Amino acid sequence: MKRFTHLVLIICVLSIWMTAGCRSAEMVHPDEIAFPPLEFQPPRPERVELSNGIIFYFMENHELPLINVTALVRTGSMYDPEGEEGLAEITGMVMRTGGTTAMTGYEIDMELDVMAADLSVGVEKDRVAVSLSALKESSELAMKIFSDILKNPVFEQKKMQEAQNIKVEELRRIIDNPQEMAFREFIRIMYGDNPRGRLSSVSSVEAITRNDMVMFHKRFFFPGNIMIAVTGDMTKEEAVTLMNRYFGSWDVSGEVPAIPMPDVHPTGSLYYIFKDISQSIIIIGRFAPGKDDPLYYAFKVLDFIVGSGGFRSRIFSTVRNELGLAYSAGSFYSAREGFGIFGTYAMTRTEATGKVLSVLQSITEDIKNRGVTGDELAWAKRSLINNFVFSYSSAEKIAFEYLLLEYYDLPRDFLESYRQRIEDVTENDLLRAAGTYLQDGEAPILVLGNEKKFDRPLSSFGTVKQIMMDDTAGSRNK
Repeated sequence: MKRFTHLVLIICVLSIWMTAGCRSAEMVHPDEIAFPPLEFQPPRPERVELSNGIIFYFMENHELPLINVTALVRTGSMYDPEGEEGLAEITGMVMRTGGTTAMTGYEIDMELDVMAADLSVGVEKDRVAVSLSALKESSELAMKIFSDILKNPVFEQKKMQEAQNIKVEELRRIIDNPQEMAFREFIRIMYGDNPRGRLSSVSSVEAITRNDMVMFHKRFFFPGNIMIAVTGDMTKEEAVTLMNRYFGSWDVSGEVPAIPMPDVHPTGSLYYIFKDISQSIIIIGRFAPGKDDPLYYAFKVLDFIVGSGGFRSRIFSTVRNELGLAYSAGSFYSAREGFGIFGTYAMTRTEATGKVLSVLQSITEDIKNRGVTGDELAWAKRSLINNFVFSYSSAEKIAFEYLLLEYYDLPRDFLESYRQRIEDVTENDLLRAAGTYLQDGEAPILVLGNEKKFDRPLSSFGTVKQIMMDDTAGSRNK
């Protein structure tokens, strides 16, 4: 009992001392804490070109006995033929599961399991990524499987049917996912008739044949159309030997068709999707600068201030924190080759739809007319510069980032100069970027919800075009 009393007495004394110390110390806001300048010089991977045209970037990393390989193929869903939307995705799925000329899909899965290796194929709009992670001791067999999947897939009929069934079921479920439905239709609206706006449907997926996949693979999978990032527990000489052994004799050629640029000046139409739910989803889209545009850096900062910067961004702090009108709100900016896509969005209760839409419009209008504050600019630049370092958290990420520079034909010093270019952005730069790209007359608006319960009719914002949806992931204007 005496020990317990002494312990309580010690705790009380320490509590009084710590409280007094805290009161005597001046409380400082985290943003006012001074730190030394961030010094960071990202290492560069080595670039190697094989005799058949395959380019690969290599970086040693002996921290773990692993190798990581990612191949980028210049293709993707925007190359889907009309009427066969989904072909690139289904081809990627069956490349992974449908076997090669040397092994069945089942045998590949068994070998990867035994090696504790991971191999995946991912399909995006403008690229296909085939990725491998394996122990160094398994590098020979892992690379043999990896290269075979890239070069010699056989697209087993049973695996093709399984992939189609999975995709069809996924498409049928979209109608039950309001958020996915809204953002999917937003992409279709932004790109219009451009191939980038083609989206798969049940009928287009079911129309795909095995021969379609064979021809798609033949058209796009050739050495001159592939770039590879290699990192891990090996030397450059070992990497070159491995690459030559499994890719050096691959001698086929091809030519990738050019995809036209989208119309970056769409009409500011208002689209409506009926969905009898207790919330609404609002998306306002605009085309924005691409990564090769001088205004890219200013717009990156602008997007952060408008809505992608979290709690302190204009949209989040106004729509959610101050007005309490949305559980999710913000902005997004994706810069591509020659253009970018920028959107502001909010998910709110049905009865606040009109008010939230007005607020989203007023926030971008205010920034366009009045600019941003010095504090906002300083906060956004500091956050973007600090976050940028995480692009280099591993050798795998570093090599891949440099590979992307060449893939998208960006300057070699893009990554090294990024932080300084962000730091150089001024308030006038933001005004110029906003004045150029935040034109409301060119901003398509999509609203999903039940208009009968809105606080004001959508027609008060402009002429409404209703989009009819069905469970086949198809859509049409009413």
